[in-house]
Amino acid sequence: MKKILHPAATRGNANYGWLKAKYSFSFANYFNPERLRFGVLHVLNDDDIAPAMGFGRHPHNNMEIITIPQSGALKHKDSLGHEGVIRSGDIQVMSAGSGVEHSEVNASTTEPVKLFQIWVLPETENVPPRYDQKQIAPLLVPNSFSTVVKPRSEAANGDLWIHQQAYFNIGEFSEKTETTYTLHNKNHGAYVFVINGTVFIDNETLSDRDAIAIWDTQTVDVSAGKDSKVLLIEVPMN
Repeated sequence: MKKILHPAATRGNANYGWLKAKYSFSFANYFNPERLRFGVLHVLNDDDIAPAMGFGRHPHNNMEIITIPQSGALKHKDSLGHEGVIRSGDIQVMSAGSGVEHSEVNASTTEPVKLFQIWVLPETENVPPRYDQKQIAPLLVPNSFSTVVKPRSEAANGDLWIHQQAYFNIGEFSEKTETTYTLHNKNHGAYVFVINGTVFIDNETLSDRDAIAIWDTQTVDVSAGKDSKVLLIEVPMN
């Protein structure tokens, strides 16, 4: 097993007034040659957006974009004709594909919205763009890792999916739990990001917003503390 620790305090930091952001990987004005990406995981931003502010209409292409609000609500509008609100407890998936324009703006005029925005490089370029969103809670098994986004090839009706052999898993642990996550492919790695709580992996203790990148292994043993929430992203390493 190989690993790299990404303590929360080592992330990139940006403050634009209306947006306060922490960057797990090089993004915008933050550049770290040792934090370019992890496999096909290109971006994991921890954003805090001021009331009524946000990202105006802008383009993307050939990127799988996953948004997970942690508090508040985000108003979405795109060139595909989708318009709506994604709230804390939801997850949004957008395949930019051959090209899409969208805006994401805080739906509240009084409260901030806090969210994770994650970008994954696709396995196939220039596919038709698409959009989907779901509530997370019905997808979860208590005190276990549950897959909330999977590859298109494995998706059944109603599943959230992307154009990549990647798996997004969320673990909500109300009790102290010992569990093992098995990767789907020997050439994959796991990026384990602690949303809150305490997690013990391979003799490393992680707490709020700490992360560990793991590869060259088929399994990841996780000891999660009580009331911990963890995001585990499995991705191809090439």
